[in-house]
Amino acid sequence: MAAAARERTEEIETPELIAMVDDPDVVIVDVRDMRERQRTGFMPVHAPRGMIEFWVDPDSPYYRDVFGQDGKRCVLHCASGGRSALAAATLQDMGFEAAHLRDGLSSWAEQGGPVEWPETRG
Repeated sequence: MAAAARERTEEIETPELIAMVDDPDVVIVDVRDMRERQRTGFMPVHAPRGMIEFWVDPDSPYYRDVFGQDGKRCVLHCASGGRSALAAATLQDMGFEAAHLRDGLSSWAEQGGPVEWPETRG
């Protein structure tokens, strides 16, 4: 399923997304679970893979305004690109445009992408 999702979604290479970090028209969304984010760092906007469909749908009681910003490009990421590809494909099926980070956060930090850490990190 992830391979099929990758074939039909836009995949962004790590250096390309790093160059977009400060672009106010790009929203980078972390779809990993909270435990992963605490262990390996994160980017600020979070929408767990299990909830993203609800958070994107303006008719859902779980809707989040971050997904309703006109003119913004949404790029999803996970650890290695599988979950973000599945999420991007699902959002496209819902009529929402989304791309995803091809290699995920695993290559992000290695290539100089900024990562935030929780204050409680030990």
